[in-house]
Amino acid sequence: MENADYDRLMRANIVRVFGERDVAKRMAAIRELYAEDAAVYEPDHEAIGAEAISATVSNLLTTLPKEFVFTPIGPATGHHEVARLRWRAGVPDGPAAASGTDVAHFRAGRIQSLYVFLDPTVSKD
Repeated sequence: MENADYDRLMRANIVRVFGERDVAKRMAAIRELYAEDAAVYEPDHEAIGAEAISATVSNLLTTLPKEFVFTPIGPATGHHEVARLRWRAGVPDGPAAASGTDVAHFRAGRIQSLYVFLDPTVSKD
């Protein structure tokens, strides 16, 4: 796995899974990018398996305006089957409404587990 293209895989996850509103397209991407028994861990939720991961993303996307997109910040880096990618979410070319870092553990070239870390919001008081 040391020769894996972590940047390509992590960017594909941001765009084709977390940014995809079409459930059939998202499920196809999940089945391609994730291991069969994969898990996604968010600060207050976990999803195990393709259907649960897709449902989690659907729930997230229903809370966001349709024009919101997830955009990578720089390239993903990784080694020894673990990679990380910084990202932002918001209106294209606008300020970030949220940002964070995804950390993924890979097995056989596919995401086995994905941990979503949200950056703290800064109060403007």
